[in-house]
Amino acid sequence: ELLRDLRPWGPLDRVHSNDAGLLAGAIDGLDDDDLVRLEVELVYREREDVANEQEANVRAAIVGRGGAVVSRARIADIGYHALLADIPARALREIVERRLEGIAGLEMILHIRPQSEPTTIELGDVGEEDLGTATPAPLGDPILALLDGVPVAAHRLLADHVDLDDPFDLEPGALVAHRSHGTAMASLIIHGDRNAPASPLPRRIHVMPVMGNHDAFPSDRLVVDLIYLAITRLREQRPEVVIVNLSLGNRFRPFHGQLSPWARLLDRLSNRFGLLFIVSAGNATTEFGMPGFATGLAYEGANANDRAPAMIGSLHALIGERRILSPAETVNGITVGACNGDAVSPAERALARGFIDPYPAHDAPNPSSSLGPGFARSVKPDILMPGAREHMQVVRNHAHIDVRPGQASRGAGLKVAAPPAGGRENLDGYTNGTSAAAALASRTCHQIHDALEAAYGEAFLRLPAIERAVLLKALLVHPARWPRQFADLIKATVGPWGRGQASKQKDNIRRFIGFGCVDSNDAVACASDRATFFATGRLARDRGVTDRVPVPIAIGGQARPHSLSATLAWFTPVAPGRKSYRTCKLKILKPDALGELGVGNHSWQPDENQTNRGTIFSRRWEGNDAPAVTADMTI
Repeated sequence: ELLRDLRPWGPLDRVHSNDAGLLAGAIDGLDDDDLVRLEVELVYREREDVANEQEANVRAAIVGRGGAVVSRARIADIGYHALLADIPARALREIVERRLEGIAGLEMILHIRPQSEPTTIELGDVGEEDLGTATPAPLGDPILALLDGVPVAAHRLLADHVDLDDPFDLEPGALVAHRSHGTAMASLIIHGDRNAPASPLPRRIHVMPVMGNHDAFPSDRLVVDLIYLAITRLREQRPEVVIVNLSLGNRFRPFHGQLSPWARLLDRLSNRFGLLFIVSAGNATTEFGMPGFATGLAYEGANANDRAPAMIGSLHALIGERRILSPAETVNGITVGACNGDAVSPAERALARGFIDPYPAHDAPNPSSSLGPGFARSVKPDILMPGAREHMQVVRNHAHIDVRPGQASRGAGLKVAAPPAGGRENLDGYTNGTSAAAALASRTCHQIHDALEAAYGEAFLRLPAIERAVLLKALLVHPARWPRQFADLIKATVGPWGRGQASKQKDNIRRFIGFGCVDSNDAVACASDRATFFATGRLARDRGVTDRVPVPIAIGGQARPHSLSATLAWFTPVAPGRKSYRTCKLKILKPDALGELGVGNHSWQPDENQTNRGTIFSRRWEGNDAPAVTADMTI
C-alpha cells in the first residue's frame, strides 16, 4: 500500500525529469547530427580494472552513436567517475525519452545531466570612476582564497590586494569588459559594501579563476574535476589559506535529497586540508505568481503588512522549486543566503523607480535567495548576510500578477568595483544576491581571524589549520539570530497551526533563514556587555569533553534581560555511498547551571533535533530573572 513504484535502477532514474526537460530544450530545433555537451556520471566501482571496463563500454556506446568524449574524471576520495561528452541530437532524443535501448539504458551509468552552468548576476548601474584609496603597506600573505571568475586585477581597488594564480589559463580568453563576477566578489571581500566605507583587509586575497569569458565554466572540463584540481593546487601553493570563498553554484542542480559530487568534494577536502568553504546558497531569478494581487498597482499600493505575507505565501507554495543549488548542500561548509540589507542612502533608494520592495518593514531574506533544508534535513542555509534590498518587478498581469527580482542598481545594491566600460577604467557598479552575501561572509570570517590574531598572536596562528578553520566556522555562525518579527510572520502565514506543531513551524522558518541573520560587527568584536569564550581540539570516538566557563560576577543579582549562547562546529569525515554520510556527530549537553543563571530555552531558534543534523550545533538560553552568581562560579 505504501510503495508507489518498485523497479531496478533504469532510464527513469538515470535521467531526472527536470534534466530531461532541460535536455529537450537543448535539442529543440537542432539537426540530428548537431552535438550537445552533457555530463555522464558512472556507477562508481572501487576496483580500477572494473571501472576502466565500464568506462570503455560507455565510451564505445557514445562513439558508436556519433558522439565523442571530451574529458573524464575519476576521484576515489568521493566515489566519483564521470565523462564529459558530445552527443548527437538524435541520440539525445533517446535519452530525453528515456528509452531502454539508448545510452540511458546502460547499466553502468548512474546519471545523465546537462553540462554544469554557474549562476551569476549581472552588475547594475556601472558608472562613476573610482578615485581609489591609499593601500596600507605591506599587506600580509593570504589566508583567504577566492575561486570565481577572472577579475580585473588592474582595477585601482584590487591591484595591490589580489594575489592571482591562473593555472587553467582562463585570463587570456576572458574579455576585460565581461569580468564582472570575479571583480565584484573580490571587491566585496577586500572592501565590503562601498556604500559603507570600511578599511580593506590587511592581507592580500588569493584569487584562482575557475570561470572564463562571460563568467562561464570552461566548456572542456567537468566542474568537479576543475574544483578538485584548483583546491589541491591551492593547498600546495598557499598552505596558509584557511578560508575559501565559492560564490558559485550549478544552476542545473538544485538539491533534492541526494548530495551532488561537488558538495561531497568540498566535504572531503575541508576535512582533509583544514579549509572552511563558504558557499552561496544560489539565486532563483525566474518569474513567479503572486495570487494575492490582481494588478501591479494593487501590489504597489499595498502596505507592508499585506506585501510581506503575500510574498512569504507565494514563495512557500514554490518551496520545492527554489531549493539550494549544488554545492550549497555541503555538510562541512557554511552555506550563505541573502538578506535584504545594504547601505543605500534614502536619496538613492528613491532611484529604484518601477520596482516594489516586498518587505518594506521587515528584516527578511531576499525573495531570490534559495531555500533549505540541506542533507538529512539539516539547517541550510546556515546564515544570512546582506545581499542588498531586493525589489520586485511586475512582469505580467493575468488572473494575478507575476513578478521577478529586479537587477541590482544604485537604489538597491551593494557598491563594488566593476570592469571598464565606454573607454573608462576603475569604475563602480552594483551587485546583489547570495554570491554577494557569501563574499561578505568570507570578509567577516577574515576579520574574525584578524581579531583573533591581534588578541592571541602566535598562540592562535600556531593552531593547526583545521582547528583555526573550525573556530572561524563557529564564531561566524555564533551571533546568528532569527529576526523575531519575520519569524513570527512566517509562523502566522504558513503555519501549521494548532497544538504540537512547534517543530514544524520552526522547520518552515529555518527553510527561509537557517540559524538567522549575522551582523558582521557582532561576529568580529564583543560589545561591552558580552563575553565570548572559545576552545578548540579533537575528540576520539565515543568521547566527550567538559569546558568550565567562568560566569562574570557583574551579572549577578540584576533582573535584566540576559542570555547564554553556545555554538559547536566541527568537520566530519564523510563516507560517500552510505546513507548516514556523516561519520561523526557531536552535540552540546545542556549546561548544568541554567537555573542559577535565571535562563531558559530560547523559543526563536531551530529546535534541537533540527540543529543536530549537520556540523553546527547552536543553542541559546535567555531570561529576565536575577542570576544567583557566586564567587568563582562556572558553568
